Amino acid sequence: MSMIVETAVVRETDAETIVSPTATGRLLLDSSHTSGALSTIRMTLAAGADGAVPHHHATSTELFYVLEGKARVLSGQEIVTLAAGDVAAVPPLTPHAFAAAPGHTADLLIVVAPGIQRFEYFRLLDRLRRGEATLEELLASQDLYDNHFLDSPAWTRDRQATASPIHVEGDH
Repeated sequence: MSMIVETAVVRETDAETIVSPTATGRLLLDSSHTSGALSTIRMTLAAGADGAVPHHHATSTELFYVLEGKARVLSGQEIVTLAAGDVAAVPPLTPHAFAAAPGHTADLLIVVAPGIQRFEYFRLLDRLRRGEATLEELLASQDLYDNHFLDSPAWTRDRQATASPIHVEGDH
């Protein structure tokens, strides 16, 4: 088991931030900062915005803590709505995904333990969004970042059923 060798501190003003039209990711602590114990990011999603498509991690549990708003989280075949103060932990090999609940924003603290090098993964996603990387590069990185994509008919049905043609600002 990994032990944190020294205290890892990241000030909010020093955290790398990745911004897209519907999400802001604050890269807080990567596995290399915690001797492999954990990695963590803060993800803020616009109303109803997708956070991550269905995937699983072979070796790590992923924890979702809702700081503000509401989020939908897939865990296996179950989809739950989490509100501010709620937490969910998804074990290794379990299909999962997350999004802001329809009509709500979501501000999440996400912890992966034991840690996985995640910062380069999020940078790759950002490059893909900007057209500077390819889907093939992302798919080729699944083992490297222990982020294995999969289909989830339950998640697809839920996202289609809760999709709203109206963009809602803020949390209601």
